[in-house]
Amino acid sequence: MASSIKEQFEIPSKLKTWAYALIGFGLLAFIVGLITKGRGTEEEQAQFIGIIMYNTIFWTLVCNAAMFFICVHTLAWSGWQQVFRRIPEAISTLVPIFGSITLVLLLYIVFTGNHHIYHWLDTKAVERDEILKGKSGFLNAKFFVIWTVLTLGLWSLLGYRMRKLSSEADGAAMDNASGKIYIWKNTVTASLFVVWFGLTVGSTIHWFWLMSLDAHWYSTMYSWYNFASTFVSAISLITLWVIYLKNKGYLEYTNQEHLHDLGKYIFAFSIFWAYLWFAQYMLIWYSNQPEETIYFKHRVQGPYKGIFFLNLIINFVCPILILMKRSVKRNYTLMTFMAVLILFGHWIDFYLEVMGSISKDHVTLGWLDFGILSLFVGLMILFVAKALAKKPLVSTYDPFLKESIIHHT
Repeated sequence: MASSIKEQFEIPSKLKTWAYALIGFGLLAFIVGLITKGRGTEEEQAQFIGIIMYNTIFWTLVCNAAMFFICVHTLAWSGWQQVFRRIPEAISTLVPIFGSITLVLLLYIVFTGNHHIYHWLDTKAVERDEILKGKSGFLNAKFFVIWTVLTLGLWSLLGYRMRKLSSEADGAAMDNASGKIYIWKNTVTASLFVVWFGLTVGSTIHWFWLMSLDAHWYSTMYSWYNFASTFVSAISLITLWVIYLKNKGYLEYTNQEHLHDLGKYIFAFSIFWAYLWFAQYMLIWYSNQPEETIYFKHRVQGPYKGIFFLNLIINFVCPILILMKRSVKRNYTLMTFMAVLILFGHWIDFYLEVMGSISKDHVTLGWLDFGILSLFVGLMILFVAKALAKKPLVSTYDPFLKESIIHHT
């Protein structure tokens, strides 16, 4: 590797300042929210918990989707992303951190029996409700806790294993035999992660954490809908870090070809998300069954109507109009704008999912939501930067590095 290549990332003091400022503002908002809402009426307490809930779940799933990005390419023996692979690796280091916040919050909800968040925690209500009674075989506190712990634990463990294997490519050059062993170990671990990812993100975990907020409602496309939302958000986050590092003079081997492919990912999964949005909404609207329309009624006709359609405009209309052209996907400024917009749009989507169930009568989006958001964004910036600084930005001896350097679309 040429000596001019900047292999080690040094965290700029300005980046640290921004990260600490966002964290400080977020902590202040949390404390004020705890005093004003956390100790208020039951409805205000539910709103306070809900705001933390959708933020921590959203960012946990986004950071975990960054590891999924690595694993699916590992299984495909795809090397084009190798020159910036350390970015999704660094993002995935936040899964244990954000996952711990998620775990503590969910355990608090379950062990305090907060049926204002999860109605199915009210055992007396379950006994009187045939629908809840029918779901009680899996929708109960014990199974919820066990599955949540297993989910977050294995996400963290398998993600750690993938990052540790990646570090082996920093030590010394590999011959043909050692290269095959390295690829095989990565493939096995990636396959385990993808299988567990499918069992959780592709199905169950969204049912427990989010869909059970409206325990009478169900949708067979809900988990895939949220997967598309968090995966396109993860790609957007990866894109932002690629552009930032490029602007700072790092990632010399990453070029417009790689940025173009990231843009295609964002475009494709924005369309996929919109397809699932339409399919879910259209089928429920067309069948007009009360047990299904309860989810959309107050979101489409009630106080959330504006946010409901803003969500569609940001996450579908803007990507399809702006990202269609090839030149846009190679433009740093436009890609930065779109990545930020899509992250914000899907954050709004999770707000709509959670707070639309907890606070059905009025929209609560305000200073506390953005304060908690700044806390998670600040933590993300700080810990991703620290993770990037711990390793070389490029795995010098990875068998797929050459393929990535000469990548052309």
